[in-house]
Amino acid sequence: MGEPIKTELVNFSMLERGASAEQRAELTRHVVSLFRLTSKTCSKEQMDTYDAVLLRLADFADDPSRRYMAEELAELRRAPETIVLRLANDIIDVAMPLLERSTLLRDPDLVEIARHKDQEHMLAIAGRDVLSEMITDVLVDRGDPSVKRRVAGNQGATFSEQGMATLVDAAAQDERLQMELGRRNDLQEEAIVKLISVATQQVRQELLDQGETGTADKIPEAARLAAQQMSNEYWLSRYDFETAHETVMGMASRDQVTEQVLRRFAEEDRFPEAVAAFAYLGGISLEAAKHWMVRTETDPFIIVARACGLSPMTVQALIKVGPWRHRLSAEERMTTFNRFQALTMEKARHALGLWTDQRIAS
Repeated sequence: MGEPIKTELVNFSMLERGASAEQRAELTRHVVSLFRLTSKTCSKEQMDTYDAVLLRLADFADDPSRRYMAEELAELRRAPETIVLRLANDIIDVAMPLLERSTLLRDPDLVEIARHKDQEHMLAIAGRDVLSEMITDVLVDRGDPSVKRRVAGNQGATFSEQGMATLVDAAAQDERLQMELGRRNDLQEEAIVKLISVATQQVRQELLDQGETGTADKIPEAARLAAQQMSNEYWLSRYDFETAHETVMGMASRDQVTEQVLRRFAEEDRFPEAVAAFAYLGGISLEAAKHWMVRTETDPFIIVARACGLSPMTVQALIKVGPWRHRLSAEERMTTFNRFQALTMEKARHALGLWTDQRIAS
């Protein structure tokens, strides 16, 4: 074992020498509670310190203490990334709150967990507010009937054509899955026809009855989900832009923020870091970049991207990252890319200059 972590938060030497299980549990709860109180104002350096301390405490903590740690961290928009990922890969009783709720778990993280952990972990992931196609593809492919039912019933989940086809095929032998699919409002005509062909008479009747009597009851929930998906503020609230900005500015001070780094952030689904790097390279504020890379109207993003000379490869990566993975259809992403290709650098810089002049004047 390496040298004990030296920190004002915890004396690990004393902890290793003779602390009881109760003392370790109490200490874990105190440190987690302290972090929760200070998480909004922590600097990146402080965040890194908490990450190291919480990782070490997780080595000492019993299952209930780690569960408490996961429950507290699951509610936060800002939290140490490494300990969140560590706990999300823990036993299901510990991992569940993070898998179901934490916005700090990126799509690649969730895909890896879904590929390599057990059915209970996949069942927890299937209940998240938002699920992209890259995640649902794995859940549908590896998941048992309970996982398939939960993800089919999740109105915040999106499916690839292959993923939905796999679900409909599985529904032939699963009446409950037939019901969950029948309640979805995003089924394509081909999937509907196939679902009808495999549904039992009882399920068909239940769906018919539900259509006649249950539609009104579903409207408030459907409206809430639709409003949530359409709200820019909902998406902005999911990400820790403060830490990302501090990280990118630190890199910028060492001349390390390049287009290649920006593209890597996008490819790794590190949306906050991609936004901060885009703002730096484009010479715009973080606030402007945040809003321009969340909204479905993509012209401001296109103008900045062309004005600062980003390559088509980088733009293609950026329009598939973060909220745009969920909010833009494949057709809308193609339209955005084509508009970028058609825009000249001269026109883009002129438009960006006008915006800058207007901001200064106001």
